[in-house]
Amino acid sequence: MSKYKHEQRRLAHRGRRFHFISYDAQDADPKQKLLAMPATWYLESSGKRWPAIPHVPELPEAELEAQLAAWLEEHVFAPAPSPLPLPPPPPQGFLRSEFGVAHN
Repeated sequence: MSKYKHEQRRLAHRGRRFHFISYDAQDADPKQKLLAMPATWYLESSGKRWPAIPHVPELPEAELEAQLAAWLEEHVFAPAPSPLPLPPPPPQGFLRSEFGVAHN
């Protein structure tokens, strides 16, 4: 039986509250094509979890909160990618009337 002690942190950041839970390391599982994972802090929300940063038990609380906030900035509050550029306009002479097709 594992002696790993799960930790929890609730972090208020940018007016929102986030819930992080640490989980023990996971061994690789070739049958399920899963890679080994170190002990990790996960963001928990709506019944789902996302790996955030490695869990380091000796890390001071202020440093842990700074790292979790930096992770949130990069993964949750990152600016949306710019929209795709508009396609170029059709070439000249593309109108139907210029190809002998009558207008209705």
